[in-house]
Amino acid sequence: MASKFTSGKNAIALCDRCGFQYKLSQLKRLYIRTTDTNIKVCHECWEPDQPQNMQGMYPVDDPQAVRDPRPDTNLEVSRDIQWGWNPVGLNNPLRLEGLEDDLETSGRVGTVTITTT
Repeated sequence: MASKFTSGKNAIALCDRCGFQYKLSQLKRLYIRTTDTNIKVCHECWEPDQPQNMQGMYPVDDPQAVRDPRPDTNLEVSRDIQWGWNPVGLNNPLRLEGLEDDLETSGRVGTVTITTT
């Protein structure tokens, strides 16, 4: 069956954004959120569909929990952490017994050489 329209290979058209004259075959369709806007623009006015506009269109599954986790078998070692802050080292305001101050600090001081020309 024959088409109702001509091929349009020599048809002249105007860019819907800037108004300059181009061949109809050179104009591109403009899409917003994957929807055809029925706007045809030249290669300078054309911009790809912004991926940030697609937020919420596709489901995102980002699980954080682990299925069937196993407990830590060495609880004493994994919980033997000493955090030091204000002042550095053991801070025991409740005066709990049995706490040891085993926090070790290390640091270095370098030198700065200034040359003038």
